[in-house]
Amino acid sequence: MKRVLITGAAGFLGSHLCDRFIKEGYYVIGMDNLITGHLSNIEHLMPLANFEFHHHDVSNFVHVSGELDYILHFASPASPIDYLKIPIQTLKVGSLGTHNLLGLARVKGARMLIASTSEVYGDPLIHPQTEEYYGNVNPVGPRGVYDEAKRFQEAITMAYHTYHGLETRIVRIFNTYGPRMRLNDGRVLPAFIGQALRGEDLTIFGDGSQTRSFCYVDDQVEGIFRLLLSDYPYPVNIGNPDEITISQFAEEIIALTGTNQKVVYKPLPKDDPMQRQPNTTKAREILGWEAKVSRAEGLKITYDYFKSLPKEKLFEKDHKNFDGYIR
Repeated sequence: MKRVLITGAAGFLGSHLCDRFIKEGYYVIGMDNLITGHLSNIEHLMPLANFEFHHHDVSNFVHVSGELDYILHFASPASPIDYLKIPIQTLKVGSLGTHNLLGLARVKGARMLIASTSEVYGDPLIHPQTEEYYGNVNPVGPRGVYDEAKRFQEAITMAYHTYHGLETRIVRIFNTYGPRMRLNDGRVLPAFIGQALRGEDLTIFGDGSQTRSFCYVDDQVEGIFRLLLSDYPYPVNIGNPDEITISQFAEEIIALTGTNQKVVYKPLPKDDPMQRQPNTTKAREILGWEAKVSRAEGLKITYDYFKSLPKEKLFEKDHKNFDGYIR
């Protein structure tokens, strides 16, 4: 039985990856410090013989007993509401955490995949974004703590690949959604659905002309799984290229939820990207992957999930107290 370590295992995407590797017959070691993750995402895995969980911050030294075949590094705050509150922790998990895990991978002879992001492209000057584009990022702006953590993460990963011969993979993740997202994490999709369920007006930042491309979580996990098992060490975009403006997306959410809320507009946050659409040529040609789940189908599943949550979840602002981690 092959053994895989998944960091950020109690988060949205990390927990779905745990499910997938369990389904594929792997022994899964989940690791999370639970700053933004939640044990409820993986509690169904706890009784399994081929799953174990470690409550640990990978910014500190990481030890795992026994052999490891793969490491998937998904530990990081990923939404603006999080990385703006815990900027130092965000930088540390992208730098110190990645360094610790690359060292572990080298000792264990494991292949390591890191979760990078479309945010490495910043507010892009080319459209759609290809892996060869170097980005337009403000390193000292409020989003810089996340963007530059991920850019450093890619750089040190490639350095370990080049100089130590380590087997590495880099996935650049575009907006992903589905069950287990936090309803109030500041990202546009759960924010819109949460506002609709609470009977509030939908808030658009900017004039609504900015675009996003939403990928359903099952498609994202499939792409990541294929990339891990491929022979390609360079960054690969995984996302759904079906682009939509935020204004159009708000109308889709209103239609989906059957509500009649108004749309209100607020100023656009600093450095918020105006366009986001992946060029997925490499994913198609190298991995034989493309997104399968339509936005209408994925949104229906996601909306049903949020609608099934206890009513008190709709009004939670933050489910974590970050004060102890701002250091």
